[in-house]
Amino acid sequence: MREIETLAALDAALDAGTSLRGLRLQDLDLTGRVDRLLARDDVEGLVVLGGRLPDGLEHHLREHGALVFPTDPRAPVDPYRATLYSPDELYDGLRETGYESTPDARAYRWSRDAAVGHDVFVTLLRAVHDDSVGDALTDLLGDAPVVGVMGGHALVRTDPVFARAAALGHALARTGLVVATGGGPGAMEAANLGALAPTPDALADALEALHAVPSFRPDVRAWATLALDVRERLGAPPVGDGPRSIGIPTWFYGHEPPNVFCDGIAKFFSNAIREDGLLARCTAGVVVLEGAAGTVQEVFQAATRLYYGVEPTDGTPLPRLVLVGRTHWSETVPVWPALQALAAGRPMAGRVHLVDDVTEAAAVLTDG
Repeated sequence: MREIETLAALDAALDAGTSLRGLRLQDLDLTGRVDRLLARDDVEGLVVLGGRLPDGLEHHLREHGALVFPTDPRAPVDPYRATLYSPDELYDGLRETGYESTPDARAYRWSRDAAVGHDVFVTLLRAVHDDSVGDALTDLLGDAPVVGVMGGHALVRTDPVFARAAALGHALARTGLVVATGGGPGAMEAANLGALAPTPDALADALEALHAVPSFRPDVRAWATLALDVRERLGAPPVGDGPRSIGIPTWFYGHEPPNVFCDGIAKFFSNAIREDGLLARCTAGVVVLEGAAGTVQEVFQAATRLYYGVEPTDGTPLPRLVLVGRTHWSETVPVWPALQALAAGRPMAGRVHLVDDVTEAAAVLTDG
């Protein structure tokens, strides 16, 4: 492995006498490894991405041909991070001082700050951040089958549709699928919650508790604080279990705070990278609940992959695209007629579906 993302992995390489040439040290605190690294001069092409290192060590590495990429201490995020965000990390300080002081809110303001909007270094840091998050997402998911659940952010927790979306997430996760959403509120929160809940009874209790704060408007602090409490009561997954639920939001939609019912949050600055990365990882299919413009965009991005897709040579079928809500997708937002026209005579024709409820949607995906 060329990427060294933990101090344990670095120690193993040093203990084995592995050449450091060409390695990438990502987001490591090297202050406790100064003597060992100063003793090495085989560092040509070594790349140090962020982290911490004393000036003397930085000078030694540069003098022997290493590349050291700094960060900006004013940046509210670590652009070289090697892991996904946790809910507690993004909402740090929420209970004490409110949402506006959290890393999530500060990152959004940084993304919109006109004073740094055209700063080439800031642009580079954001791009590096998104690449690092994408890499961490790939590492976490591995070869796990992923199903995407798309839907609008405006759905409130007291709406019966919210409970049905949660039941969908629960049903999909129980079959061994990793549930991936856009990571925001509404239908996305519901699906992530359903996947996280260990039992139907636990899910029912969580849904009832969340009714106390139906929406993130007007108070994100109350909405997210309650969710964090509910998540704590649901408990951690068994040790050794893989991820059940992933949120993939973006600071492009700064008005949508991330939901907390995920095993990891891959939050991006670039919405284009986020959208493409989300759909590309949905190897087991995509379920689309009722939504508006953003959801429609996701429908056609998924449809484009199917339209130009070729059946894999290993016999694996193209993933399915399942729209839930006949009236909504046929009349209110008439996407379904367009999908039918695109699918006619192509392999995707048998992979797009329109159903009435989430039970049918889950059956379409789990029955192959």
